[in-house]
Parts: sequence; structure tokens; C-alpha cells
Amino acid sequence: MTTTGSTSLQVFGKDEELAARLEAELTAFNQQATGADDEADLSVRVTGADGELVAGLTGWSWGACAGINMVWVRADRRGEGWGGRLLAAAEEEARRRGCTEISVASFSFQAPDFYRRHGYLDTGRREGIPGGHVDHQFWKSLVTDSAAAVRLVALVEIPAAAVEAGQQYEDTVLSLLPRYGGRVERRLRTGDGRTEAHIIRFDTRAGYEAALADPERTALRTMLGEAAPTTRVLEVHEV
Repeated sequence: MTTTGSTSLQVFGKDEELAARLEAELTAFNQQATGADDEADLSVRVTGADGELVAGLTGWSWGACAGINMVWVRADRRGEGWGGRLLAAAEEEARRRGCTEISVASFSFQAPDFYRRHGYLDTGRREGIPGGHVDHQFWKSLVTDSAAAVRLVALVEIPAAAVEAGQQYEDTVLSLLPRYGGRVERRLRTGDGRTEAHIIRFDTRAGYEAALADPERTALRTMLGEAAPTTRVLEVHEV
């Protein structure tokens, strides 16, 4: 225990009272910051004729977002399609609640390929899980076909004489993407500010093509002239 005046700092193991208090405080803070006050739990249960649990899913919904916390199928009932049925039921309930997207994480020794088969797209990974494993992050649209999604890597070069203007241009152009079902997954920049790498996803190819033709984007490029950044775009997929 560390004490400073009349205030102490203590380290414990599980602390249910602390967890409940933090959850309440952070929920209130999140609701005030976002204006979304409809956070709710979500669960799906499969029970056998004998009353025993066969499979289950737990998750949440909040505003237009939903998430999956845990998915489990009993060992002797695996291979019967219950995992897919759990996902479908959770996604349908999320849609009913007004959600437009859903996310989940899966360790590499769990079921990342299962989520990919059901239309979930990789959005990130964390190395260093015990045993040399990886924590995969996934996302899925609940309003468009994930199989139609387009993922891009944009390599942006900004003229040395117009770094500030070029960065402002990229700020503006990237902010336009949600109009067309696009989003920036990562934005990276070199130390001199002249080169950026963007990982971008569009829900559809039509959305991507519409973004390229956006009149505001075109006008900005025309205004910058030779000071406009040059971009090389690569269409990529997860390996």
C-alpha cells in the first residue's frame, strides 16, 4: 500500500465493488460524451432437451454499434452449426436495436477463420499473446454485404514546399469518406510530414468510385495545383 497524506493506493486481485463503480462512472461519462444512452447487454442461449447449456453468446449494443464478448459451443455439439446460428441471432437482434455494425475479437487459437467465413473483416491484431499467439480484431457491417468491401492502402507523397497545405488536404479528403461508406482504419505519417500511409475500407466498390469523383475533393485538388499530394493506391486483402 502507498499512502500520500490521507489518500492511499492499494493493489488487489478481483474487486467486484470497484469494477461495478468504475463501470457506472465510465458509462455515465461515455453517455455524456456521445449522447448515446442506450447501452444494453445482448445474449443468445442454446439449451438442449435435458436443460443443459449447448452453446451461448454474450455481447452488447450501444447506439449504432454492437459487439460480441464471448462465443462458446459445448465440445460434443461442435460441428453442428451452432456457432453460425449464434452469430446470426446476435446480428439480427443488433439490427432490430438499430445497430449498423458489429465487432468481435478472437485469439489465433480460437476461431478467427470462423469469423472471416461469416463476413467479418480484419481490422487489427495484437502480438504477444501467451504461447506466441495473436489477438485478432474483426468488424462487420450489418447493412451491406461484407464480401463487397474494398480495402486499400494509399501511399501519399506531399511536396516539400507545401507540407502544411498537403496535410490539410488529406484531413479534408479523409473526412469525406463516410459519405460513401468509407472509413480510415489507420493513418501513418513519416517524421518529416511528407509521406503518409492510409489503410482505408469502403463498403462497396461503387462507394470507392464515388469518393474518387467527389466534387469537393476535385475542387480542392484544382485549387492546390502542383502543391497537391500525389497518391499511389493499392487494393489489398488479408493474408
